[in-house]
Amino acid sequence: MAIQSGTHLGPYEIVSAIGAGGMGEVYHARDPKLGRDVAIKVLPEAFAGDAARMARSQREAKVLASLDHPNIASIYGLEESGGIRALVMQSVEGPTLADRIKQGPIPVDEAIRIARQIADALEYAHERGIVHRDLKPANIKVAADDTVKVLDFGLAKALEGDPASIDISTSPTISCMATQQGVLLGTAAYMSPEQASGPPFVLNWPSLLKK
Repeated sequence: MAIQSGTHLGPYEIVSAIGAGGMGEVYHARDPKLGRDVAIKVLPEAFAGDAARMARSQREAKVLASLDHPNIASIYGLEESGGIRALVMQSVEGPTLADRIKQGPIPVDEAIRIARQIADALEYAHERGIVHRDLKPANIKVAADDTVKVLDFGLAKALEGDPASIDISTSPTISCMATQQGVLLGTAAYMSPEQASGPPFVLNWPSLLKK
């Protein structure tokens, strides 16, 4: 059920809906204490009793909180109020890269600026053992000043640490290639060959370059 404008979720006041997907609904909200706009990602009511989805939300919060980079959207915290659980995140203005692509061909110099910032964000995450696993134009925002922000590490998986289980049947971006031997998470159209083949990621660039 959509949350109406003016509703308060803890200290945050909902301003308007931004969008919705399988992982939850996203709202533009206002933080009156700090006087700033935020984005709030709310899990749908139907999932409130789903332990797997709740664990995924918790994992996303921990992953995002561990990343501090100018090209990665920040997370400010977790909020629970009235049976609603939500992530409070940095509000990033501007169109997604998917929106920008729809406008027409991107000039080479602009494409290079965008690509460099995406690469910087991913290099930073990879150095900390984190892979996005659902990188696509819809998960990248391009602000008016050309600053790029990578969004939604909800499918990210730390290469080391707690191997939290995932209920693949509820993933909005699960590929149709899931098998009994393993699962592939991500959006099929944007999977790398390494991701589609299914083995664990190995971020060992020097050894790869030697081949």
